[in-house]
Amino acid sequence: MVDFAGWSMPVQYSSILEEHKAVREKVGIFDISHMGELEIKGARAREFLSYLIPSDISNLAEGHVQYSALLNEKGGIIDDLLIYMIAPNRYFLCVNASNARKDFEWISGQAVGFTDVEVADLSRDYGMLSIQGPNAESLLGQFASYPLSKLGYYQFVTTTIDETNILLSRTGYTGEDGFELYISWRDTPLIWERIMSRGKSFGLKPIGLGARDTLRLEMRYPLHGHDINEETTPLEAGLGWIVKLDKGDFLGKEALVRQKQEGIKRKLVGIEIVDKGIPREGYAILRHGEKVGAVTSGTLSPTLNKGIALGYVPTELSAVGTTLGIDIRGKDTEAVVVKTPFVSSKVKKQQEPEKAIIAEDK
Repeated sequence: MVDFAGWSMPVQYSSILEEHKAVREKVGIFDISHMGELEIKGARAREFLSYLIPSDISNLAEGHVQYSALLNEKGGIIDDLLIYMIAPNRYFLCVNASNARKDFEWISGQAVGFTDVEVADLSRDYGMLSIQGPNAESLLGQFASYPLSKLGYYQFVTTTIDETNILLSRTGYTGEDGFELYISWRDTPLIWERIMSRGKSFGLKPIGLGARDTLRLEMRYPLHGHDINEETTPLEAGLGWIVKLDKGDFLGKEALVRQKQEGIKRKLVGIEIVDKGIPREGYAILRHGEKVGAVTSGTLSPTLNKGIALGYVPTELSAVGTTLGIDIRGKDTEAVVVKTPFVSSKVKKQQEPEKAIIAEDK
């Protein structure tokens, strides 16, 4: 167990490799009750939320989810988050545990200029479980009253499990098909135990922080505080697809317009180790022996059995195929920029929105 953002959380239940394999091949269950939940509601809720984020929610429909980010005036990423449209005047936000209070205070401060808008921190009201893997739908279908085959990717419903009300979304942080369940604090342990009791025949295993990190890194999903932060912009981080500069005014827009006009100086890239070695956060990224960046996330990929990493490099070194080095324990270890994600996504996209990615902590 380790302390994470004030929570005591397991790094692993059995082994990281075993848990990683379970999610890729069968199914895993994650207790992610540390995540934060916020709510924005009121007559001007859509207008206010649109001002807070660079993405366009004008066409976001009830029952759908969108990935986005909160930006500061410099275009830096305060946090990445999921937006659930409950109704045109009510939005439910899932934010990172370590940023939940900061996000609430930031959003509340920005709301001062908007009448008819209420902001609430609901983080103490909800627990959260994630069921991920090829067998996720079959397993959860044993309990959920809603027919899961009808639920599209990045869509959600309010349904029940054993007469317990839950908000259930087809989202995840692994690249596998799966679901996330928002449950009242009181009922979360009961739902965990209920799912675990029926999971053996599906190959279900509980998953800790270690495998959660290797799974998300194989998919190139960014981790706030590591791959993205208030000093990095979406354009640098490969999240330009969430930025809609023509949608109207939003916080950080001027900075992003200027950055785009001047040219992006650095980019977050995927790196694969050619030699043997495991890249770790903070290791220097080299070009002809000279430091040109640093690893922001790195691990040994259980799927590929190779060292993989993310890191920022000058834009001129960001093309796929560019040879680099990683300083691993004093050795200039050969590496190369590769196309990401490192492994193929297997999310169920029968009703896919324009693009989607999960933003969770970590």
